[in-house]
Amino acid sequence: MVGSALSNQTGASIAAMAFPVLGPAGVVAVRQWVAAVVLGVAGRPKLRQFTAAQWRSVLGLAFVFAAMNLSLYAAIERIGLGLAVTLEFLGPLTVALAGARRRIDVVAALAAAGAVAVLARPTPTTDYVGIGLALLAALCWACYILLNRAVGARLPGLQGTAAAAMVSGALYLPVGVWVLWQHPVTLVALGCGLAAGVLSSAVPFLSDLLALRRVPARFFAVFTSVNPVFAALIGVVVLGQHLEAVSWLAIAVIVAANAVAVSTAVRPTT
Repeated sequence: MVGSALSNQTGASIAAMAFPVLGPAGVVAVRQWVAAVVLGVAGRPKLRQFTAAQWRSVLGLAFVFAAMNLSLYAAIERIGLGLAVTLEFLGPLTVALAGARRRIDVVAALAAAGAVAVLARPTPTTDYVGIGLALLAALCWACYILLNRAVGARLPGLQGTAAAAMVSGALYLPVGVWVLWQHPVTLVALGCGLAAGVLSSAVPFLSDLLALRRVPARFFAVFTSVNPVFAALIGVVVLGQHLEAVSWLAIAVIVAANAVAVSTAVRPTT
């Protein structure tokens, strides 16, 4: 699980290195192509056997894939890796808190909201477009969770997720071709894009699959809270994106709110 989180955020930092050449859209295109190949081979979806209802869920998930990664990378370009990933993390936190009635859930929601207010506080350098893009990525992540459940219920194994990744990769074909045509692509930039696809898609997918065979899903969900912390640390080490102390405190509050919400959730009885 540590390897998965480190790989995911390291991949995002490497992707940021290619932004000056390929831009966020170009890097996302390369990443989506890598994800399509990896998940397509792993899931082997039988596309011709899908029903209309199954295709609707798959297409919805494909559009979410496309929008989530593009909005996140565009946010990273504007506000940095640590803040972008932290704000994106509000997506699963919202899903975890949705419909909650317990006092501890209300406290967690209020704490997270206060932390977001701190991160978005007006300053001479506040980038509200970048914050908006990160919050859009959070909304997409929440939709991804809900749609992935629907796809998993309608299609066996990894077929639904693999099909969605393949459709998303196809959607980015014209975008990627246009970017590669318009920009003088260097081997370094292309290598960064491919590395981002492997580190942020292939490695986390395989690592998470292996981890979930060894640890309870509940513990796995809590452990994902380390992603914003790793993102902020890697942003400092790899990209030189230093954060203020108050921003570190806000990140810690959002991570804690997620961990509390997930770890104390009432388990369904059967």
